[in-house]
Amino acid sequence: MKRVFIDGSAGTTGLRIRERLSSRADLELVVLPDEVRKDVSARRDALNSCDVAFLCLPDAAAIEAVSLVDSPNTVIIDTSTAHRTSDGWEYGFPELAGRRAAIAKSKRIANPGCHASGFIALVEPLVRAGIVAKDEKLSAFSLTGYSGGGKKMIAEYGEECKVESVKCKVGGRELFMGGRQYALGQSHKHLPEMVKVCGLASAPCFSPIVVPHYSGMEVTVPLFDRDLAAIKACYRDYYKSGLVSFADDPAAAEGGFLSSAGLSGRDSLEVSCYGNGERVVLVARFDNLGKGASGAAIQNMNLVLGVDEKSGLIY
Repeated sequence: MKRVFIDGSAGTTGLRIRERLSSRADLELVVLPDEVRKDVSARRDALNSCDVAFLCLPDAAAIEAVSLVDSPNTVIIDTSTAHRTSDGWEYGFPELAGRRAAIAKSKRIANPGCHASGFIALVEPLVRAGIVAKDEKLSAFSLTGYSGGGKKMIAEYGEECKVESVKCKVGGRELFMGGRQYALGQSHKHLPEMVKVCGLASAPCFSPIVVPHYSGMEVTVPLFDRDLAAIKACYRDYYKSGLVSFADDPAAAEGGFLSSAGLSGRDSLEVSCYGNGERVVLVARFDNLGKGASGAAIQNMNLVLGVDEKSGLIY
């Protein structure tokens, strides 16, 4: 039986991983009592005694946690931003060409960011196929459920703001009822991994938007003057296994709409594309807590442990 430790199990991602692994008969969860869960010595012992450690911590704390590990047997899966572009760390997106085997044998795995997962799923295959040039100037926008903001934002939306009853007032306006764009200064923390993993020369102009539902994500990348049929063929050929798949026309089942909550509660990711020869929109839908966080982390753990990568996941 493999031993698994979650460092930072009180946060949104850590709690979800713990909840989902608690019923796995093939795993033993190493759990620290509340009074010592932040104690460095106790954490060091737990990190070095386990087979797999999930780091669900702020960046600085994740870097500190890595420094505590001296066991050559401990596999670290870091869900923070700290190591996603670092040398010696494998980017944990198994569906990308050549990465599944590399993840399975790696001791240091950086779990992808949620927004980045959608952007990369759409753009990396097209750059690889030459449909999108590496030096192309791209833009993207992303709708995300408020759970992506962690406990504070969940409390703001789910308790204090009560968006369902339209009672929240901020500055005299009902701001929480609509989409709330952020990272307006174009310095979102997911941009570096988008650039590196896709092989782009520059970062996209990126607009993330929080919407008033708990979970679900929809990332859209617009393109001009592309062969829509060629893009669809590329996606069909590229995504043949794992948790990412191409859907020909999911909007047909929704009356011509594509809801950002369409894959809420699932660990899969769906790519689709629409438009004509002049204008095309690429769309990735998934759950920001699933393939965008805990689901991806568990998928990477499954690969490391040599079990079915979809074990314990909903797809």
